[in-house]
Amino acid sequence: MGLCAVLLICLSQAELGRVWAQEHEDALSGTPLQRDGDLSGFHRDSRDQQTPHKHREARNTDGGGGLDISTLPDNVTRVVEDSQRYYTWQSFGPTDRRTEDLWVNLNTLHRSQVQIHGILSNAHRQAARVALSFEFPFYGHHLRQIIVATGGFIFMGDITHRMLTATQYIAPLMANFDPSFSKNSTVRYSDNGNLFVVQWDKVQLKDREAEGAFTFQTILHRNGTIVFNYRNIPIPVSEMNSTEHPVKVGLSDAFMALLPSSQLSEANRRTIYEYHRVEINITKIVSKSAFEFTPLPTCLQHTSCELCLSSNLTTGCGWCNTLQRCSDGIDRHRQEWLDYNCPEEAKGTCEDYIPILPEGSMSSFNQSSPGPTPSSAEIEDQPVTKDIQTSPPNNKGITENTAIIAGVVAALVLLVALTLLAVYYINTHPTVAPPFYLMQRRTNNYWPSMKFRNQGCHSSYAEVELGGHEKEGFIEAEQCC
Repeated sequence: MGLCAVLLICLSQAELGRVWAQEHEDALSGTPLQRDGDLSGFHRDSRDQQTPHKHREARNTDGGGGLDISTLPDNVTRVVEDSQRYYTWQSFGPTDRRTEDLWVNLNTLHRSQVQIHGILSNAHRQAARVALSFEFPFYGHHLRQIIVATGGFIFMGDITHRMLTATQYIAPLMANFDPSFSKNSTVRYSDNGNLFVVQWDKVQLKDREAEGAFTFQTILHRNGTIVFNYRNIPIPVSEMNSTEHPVKVGLSDAFMALLPSSQLSEANRRTIYEYHRVEINITKIVSKSAFEFTPLPTCLQHTSCELCLSSNLTTGCGWCNTLQRCSDGIDRHRQEWLDYNCPEEAKGTCEDYIPILPEGSMSSFNQSSPGPTPSSAEIEDQPVTKDIQTSPPNNKGITENTAIIAGVVAALVLLVALTLLAVYYINTHPTVAPPFYLMQRRTNNYWPSMKFRNQGCHSSYAEVELGGHEKEGFIEAEQCC
């Protein structure tokens, strides 16, 4: 309450100083005090002036509120066909020298550079969030966090849900692996600032442990390159099919969008649309093989209208001036692209978005801009009509600024005095209710605990809770049944 009162005093004094300065100036000039509510000073492009409320109304049709994750398992996954390619890839066999060059031997790194995830190494069908030390571009979207799963894949989505295996993944070998079966099975990773390595080491298939242990890794490079390395694959991937867990190899991305109103069966229902998937030939996945994925340019990388519409690196791009974004309409921001009527804006050209200055600004610009110089004959014929200034100089800026500064200084002095008084009161009266309550509320845990839904272990992944206790470098958490 004290802080709010101080802020109100500060604002009121500053406003009173401004009003006093304005009235003082009007008294000198003899003009009445005016309050101008015209907002014409804001610049708008030619398209915005035609439909000033279109974008605001389009956004309000969302219905408000955040995404209810509990509704996601009931939604469907639809594939939107996309002719554009986001990645090119190459495969390397056991005899290729490139295979050894791509492999990152975590055993040769210093122990401090490699982290063994305690939960994932002793769990089944669980996933953990890991922060990257760099921004990783995935389908043109820059990510700083990923979710590593025990099932041989990385979830790249922004919102966690039970459908982690459906889409938005980087899957070197997605299968029903159970690292908790053997003490030799681990999930470890390393991040040196330029690349991030995740290795599933000596993991075995659930209830098929006799078939052997798998060792493979995926590498995320800072420039967006993705590498799949396979060190030990005891059986062909085609024989790993399971009714309890999907088997996938490749990349995938999707966006979430609202269903059309005619198809809505419940409020705020979202649908996951997988707009692109990279699938590789699984027959080439053998021991000591590798795959390298190179990202292609996307519309999202362009930051201006000129680059968006004229770049030879991309095709089908459109510029949305409202969002200041270049896109082809098929990416993770598609719902926002539709809400702000960007498909219509993308039909225009860069000339449509040249700012149009208000009339007052244009007139002042024309008066101050250099015009054609009249000839000497014209100057001689024109009479000299220059007026001599007899009115007192205008001290508007000096008077108004002085009053505002005085009000702010007075408010700051009052704030410091109240703060010192409060500190003195708390120290001299520690048993009074307000100070005692503040002391009780103090805690050493300054980081919020992130909790996620655990939907069971039959057909879904549960993200481990980050609020666990650390013990010998590992994180303890409740194990999956």
